[in-house]
Amino acid sequence: MRFSDLLDAVRSQPQALSIPAEWGQGRASFGGLIAALQYEAMRAKVPADRPVRSLAITFVGPVEPDVPVSFEVDVLREGKAVSQVLGRVMQKGQVVTLVQGSFGASRPSEVAVAAQPAPEMKHWDDCQELPYIKGVTPEFMKHLAMRWSVGGLPFTGNKSRDMGGWVRLRGDVKEEALSEAYILALVDAWPPALLPHLNKPAAGSTLTWTIEFVQPLLALNTLDWCKYLVDIELARDGYGHAAAKLWSADGQLIAMSRQTVTIFA
Repeated sequence: MRFSDLLDAVRSQPQALSIPAEWGQGRASFGGLIAALQYEAMRAKVPADRPVRSLAITFVGPVEPDVPVSFEVDVLREGKAVSQVLGRVMQKGQVVTLVQGSFGASRPSEVAVAAQPAPEMKHWDDCQELPYIKGVTPEFMKHLAMRWSVGGLPFTGNKSRDMGGWVRLRGDVKEEALSEAYILALVDAWPPALLPHLNKPAAGSTLTWTIEFVQPLLALNTLDWCKYLVDIELARDGYGHAAAKLWSADGQLIAMSRQTVTIFA
């Protein structure tokens, strides 16, 4: 089932959706997909002239594949320019993911500060792609391509603080404009930046994730390569803290992300 098909499904029936096992990540469903589906349910409750500015996501528990899940939305407040919205992903009567979103219309302002330039990276054709290997890599990776340019692959003992490269959807992809839902998948597709530090496989999971979008979105396609870089800010006591950014291929900033992850090693 394509990413676009799941987005269509949650738009039409947010209260009864099952995530196919092909979008799995260990015993859970891919977190970037869950965030994207909840975002779509929230987007439907907000005026179209208020684009999403930020999302704060907490993964309370795993979303089981092939088990019905519902995406609930409460509009907490609608001001003159900003809507504050709360989303709850529910499964078996329990909250499994919480998403708090801020949607805001543009405002006139005298303040304008350009983003820092994107880092230089090798062309995607010259970078190593992490292959999808059934039973070895997460199932959802059959739908997303990542090509390394900075740092090391997971479990290679590479101690770099940075990790990144190029990312896009792969396989049977519906060609359409790159939306916030797709951006959520592209950013969360990358493994925790601490995994390359390890010499053997170990489990890791995201506790909290905040992401901010540069609006208006660039006119990009779902098949376009995007540039990703994450920096480890601190790691100890089994928790890692990292900040990341996503750019277009020509270096224009798309989104800024921060995650707290747990590493069981």
